[in-house]
Amino acid sequence: MAEAAVHIVVKGLVQGVGFRYFVHREATKLGLRGFVRNLYNGDVEIEAEGDRSMLEELITAVKIGPRSARVADLKLEWKSPDHSYPRFDIR
Repeated sequence: MAEAAVHIVVKGLVQGVGFRYFVHREATKLGLRGFVRNLYNGDVEIEAEGDRSMLEELITAVKIGPRSARVADLKLEWKSPDHSYPRFDIR
């Protein structure tokens, strides 16, 4: 199991459509740790760590999002995990 971490910024119609709850549900199901939060500019920020293959599954799900969301762009930055998150939270 290769541990990794990823920082994601999601652009598009991603606030007010249940996007954070969708990400929380997916990340929890995949056993990931980290957080998801809305940014002031209308984007959504995700910080997640765990098994690299599970992170890739999360990214695939985030590219689609919940039914009412419209994901326009995704910025990804892979990092080393620092193990500072006990679970996955909505902020």
